[in-house]
Order: sequence, then structure tokens, then C-alpha cells
Amino acid sequence: MSSKPLTWVPIGGCGEVGKNMMMFEYDDAILIIDAGVMFPESDMLGVDAVIPDYNFLKDKRHKVRGIVITHGHEDHTGAIHYVVRDFPNVPIYATPLTRGLLEVKLREAKLLDRVQLHTIKVGDEVTIGPFHIETFRMCHSIPDNIGMGIKTPAGLVVLSGDFKFDHTPVDGKPSDFAKLAELGGRGVLALFADSTNAERAGSTPSEREIEPTFEHIFRDAEGRIIVATFASLISRVQQVVNVCDLYGRKLAIAGTSMGENVKMAQKMGYLTIPPGMLVRLEDAIKMPPHEVAIVATGTQGEPSAVLARMAVGKHPLINVVPGDTIVMSAHPIPGNEEYVHRVINRLFQKGAEVFYDPVAKVHVSGHASQEEQKLLISLIRPKFFIPVHGELRMLRAHARLAREMGIPAENIFVVENGTPIRFHEGKAEQLPRLPGGYVFVDGSGVGDVERSVIREREALARDGFVVVVIHRDAQGKLAKPPEIITRGFIYFKESDAFMRAMAQTVSEALRDLKPGASEDAIKNRTIDALNRLIYSETRRKPMIIPIVS
Repeated sequence: MSSKPLTWVPIGGCGEVGKNMMMFEYDDAILIIDAGVMFPESDMLGVDAVIPDYNFLKDKRHKVRGIVITHGHEDHTGAIHYVVRDFPNVPIYATPLTRGLLEVKLREAKLLDRVQLHTIKVGDEVTIGPFHIETFRMCHSIPDNIGMGIKTPAGLVVLSGDFKFDHTPVDGKPSDFAKLAELGGRGVLALFADSTNAERAGSTPSEREIEPTFEHIFRDAEGRIIVATFASLISRVQQVVNVCDLYGRKLAIAGTSMGENVKMAQKMGYLTIPPGMLVRLEDAIKMPPHEVAIVATGTQGEPSAVLARMAVGKHPLINVVPGDTIVMSAHPIPGNEEYVHRVINRLFQKGAEVFYDPVAKVHVSGHASQEEQKLLISLIRPKFFIPVHGELRMLRAHARLAREMGIPAENIFVVENGTPIRFHEGKAEQLPRLPGGYVFVDGSGVGDVERSVIREREALARDGFVVVVIHRDAQGKLAKPPEIITRGFIYFKESDAFMRAMAQTVSEALRDLKPGASEDAIKNRTIDALNRLIYSETRRKPMIIPIVS
């Protein structure tokens, strides 16, 4: 056992669903695992995405020896271009399909020439500094997904990655139980295990179980079929291809990211589409509806995604009409339920038939449920257990399972992002949490929107704002009555009297100010006076913005 400690830090994915990222530090070397993104929550107004807060790592960038990506889903790859900008030329290791998906992202961000991409096959071993990594297949809802055994001088740790124990996966390649048992036989210091479905009893159904539902929908649909799924869910696209082939439909792709991923997966042999089946979206909309199927993005209700634009009639090519059949082949990510339900309702309003879970079995989770999680623990038999990838309630549920499996409570660590665990001489301890939080992506800005800005947006959305333009003469007195401008507060055409009352209140409040009063004094007097008037009349508190000229 090494005399130096091994430190693990969850950078993202602990206490939330999404933006998965973690790091291991030993001596002068750091290994990063994954770099994911998270959909914004409903109260993150105007935010496009959320990425992990790895600012504390920037001072240690000289220690970062490599980045390993476990699989190609957005919650593990979506922040890669931000990470590459901050850690240029750090080697990135990924399996072939995952590398292809990374290349699509990095090419779009014009960063492909700034990275060292290394391909590793499932089962390969690679040494990165003091970390000797043994990869093994773990079944998920995307091919080429890996778990890892990481041998360090401080001991052997195992990462499950996202997984489920599907014995009949779409690609025919189930999880490597033999490797899991072999690692468990060596003595595992710590297991870091996927907790997403830790609240679900039983086992997660096989991907194959949705195929009869797909066949039933395709057999009975008399019009166009639109299947919405994640852009990186290549296995689901293959299932749609298979059922299109069975019922003689052409297939079109809607969504830039989906199109790029399909091209790449075809080129690499991970997606097989019969010759002549794939047609351009522009041609598909001109074909008889019963001959066409479309795969699209937007299962999480994202306003800019294809399905949401179709639902509000803003897609440039696809208009949803009666007779269309929409298949929502994904579960809502926690926090997105409201958006997803709104899209479904709008599609119904347009006359479409919509199939979604739990109405129809059109999606199965890619994550292990309780019985599979227990099986993993029994195979690995770790000394310490750390649940990852999930909201706090999921992590807690997974911890309860670990206790039921015989792991002592003192050897289980349920922590949120930024809380390090240090392993030293066979012992483990939790260290103080590192500073950090959400990093918001808003348009082209990254990290320039703080929580305070989000709170201001919430206030504006809730109560609106009032702008007061105050004109002064050369002596500092009011040159004319203040101008009142409101947005999101009252309807101007029906509130003329109240607008005049607000202007009069400001004039009276500023009447006794001494000549030469500072702008701050004028603004504060204006805000105080208007706050009292507005609240007494409306019981509302809009944002008041005085402008002094």
C-alpha cells in the first residue's frame, strides 16, 4: 500500500442528473473521467445548458495527465469543448464510437486540432501517469460504453460508468460479468456506482422489449411517423431503422446533431441502414405520409429542439397535422417534466397521436435498477462504496442498498459535487467541500451569468419592471415630469391614471431634495417612494430602475 493518498473529487453528477465529471489525484498526477452537460432546470431562466464547475482545477492544469470518456451521451460528453479550451493538448481516451461523437462536437467548436484523441477498444488497458486503467464492457443504451478498473499505488478502484445488465442488448454485446468478478477477486478498495435508478425495484427491462411496441405502432399508423429520441442514442435509431425496413418506410433525420451523429455512426459501422432507405428531410415531406418515418431530437422539451418547434408550428419544414403519429422514445430527465408535458399537449392539440411512457412501452431506461445494483456490489465486493450519477435522493437510496448488501455504514460515502474523499493506507475520509457551484452557459457566454442574475430574471418574470427617467435642469431641479416606462407590470392602455400617479409621486419625493443632490440620493428616494405607492395599490414589487439625466 502506498504511503501517499489517493483523492477523488466529484466535479459534477453527484446531487443531480447530468453533467457527470470526476477526477482522481495521486501525487502530482490528475486523471479526469467524463465531461458532461446538464439541461437547465425550470428556474434557470434564459440558460442554455449547465456545465461542471472545474475552476479549482485550473490552477492544477499542469497535473492533468489525461481525460477518459466512458461513453457518448451528452451527460458525459457535452462539456468536452469547454474542457478542451481550458486544458488544451491534454490526451483524451475514448472507445471508437465515443471518439466519433467527440470529434463531431470538437469539429463544430473548431477545436479538433487542439486535442490529442486516442482510441481505446473495449477491454484495452492504458496507463496514464500512476493510473493503470483496465476497461470493460458495461451495457447501456449506447454501444461502446465502458466501466473501468483503475489500479493506483493506493489500491484498486472500480467505476461502473452508466450501466444496466441487459442480456439481450440491441448490439448483442452484454456486460462483462467475468471481468467484474475477476476485479472483485483482486480486492477492490472502492466502488463508484451509477445511482440513477436506485429508487426502482427489480431489474431494468431489456432494450429489446420496446420492439413489439414499435412494430405495433408502425403496423397501425396510416400517416407519417415521427420518433423523437436523444441525438446520441444510436441503438434506438437502429431499432427505428429495423422497423422501417420491416414495414417499407423511408427514413429522414431532423436535427443537426442527430444528422451528424447518424453519419458518423454509419461510417464507423455502428449503424446499419439499408441502401435507399435514408432520404433528405426536404424530400421526405413531399412523399406520401404512409411511406415516411422521421427521427428527430427534442424529447426533453427543449425550446430550440426539433420536436418543440414542431409543436408550436415554428419548424421550417415539418408541420404536425392530424394523422401524424409521434413517438417520444425517452424518459423526461428530472426537472424537465413540465416542458415535456407541454410539448405533448401541444402535439395533441395539432391532432397528432402521441405515444410516450407510461402510455406505451416506447422507451426503457439505460440504467440499472435495484437488483442489478445489488448484483454489481456482490460481484465487486468493495471495501468502500460511493454512489454517483444521481440526485441526492438517488444516492441515498443506493447507499441503503449497499448497507443491505453488508457494507458497513461508515464505509459508505454519500457526497455532493466538490466534496473530496481521500483514501490512504486502506482508510477513507471525507474532506471539506471545495468552493464551486453551477456554471451557466448563456448564449456565447460561459460562467458570466451568476445565481444573482438568475434571481433578477426570476423577479423580472414574476413582477416585471418600472423604468423612471428623471430629467434635471442646470440647477439640478426637475426639468419636466418624470417619464414612466413599464414592462410586464401593468397594461399601459388601461392604467393611464396609475402611470400619472407614479410620475406625481416621484416629483413630490424629489421636490425637497437639496440642489446638487447626488444621483444615488435621487435614485434611492425614487425607489423608496415608488415601492410604497406600488405595493399599497397593487401588492406587487416590480424592479424599479431610475435613470437620471
